[in-house]
Amino acid sequence: MDLITTSGDLANACDRLAKHRVITVDTEFLRETTYYPLLCVVQMASADEAVVIDTLAEGIELKPFFDLMANEKVLKVFHAARQDIEIVWHRAGIVPHPIFDTQVASMVLGYGDSIA
Repeated sequence: MDLITTSGDLANACDRLAKHRVITVDTEFLRETTYYPLLCVVQMASADEAVVIDTLAEGIELKPFFDLMANEKVLKVFHAARQDIEIVWHRAGIVPHPIFDTQVASMVLGYGDSIA
């Protein structure tokens, strides 16, 4: 897994990931002292690579990540996507699309609504 801490590295990683039909995405955040979550880390992977983005790295520009979240040619796979979607909406004003939520799929298959 590669650590991304610069805007250039993020742009390059997002360009590579955008070449795939499907990627996985997970966000980590703090929500203790704010009304909205503070995005701290984004983990993304394709069949070829995995990256972790330090969104708090000094000077990092997250536009390539948000552009990838809006790329309609790439299916974004999340687990329990509600808060991930909220973070992207709050920071960029977009809803990631298209998406597949494994938690929702599990509920449809009869595994209940709290499967982790």
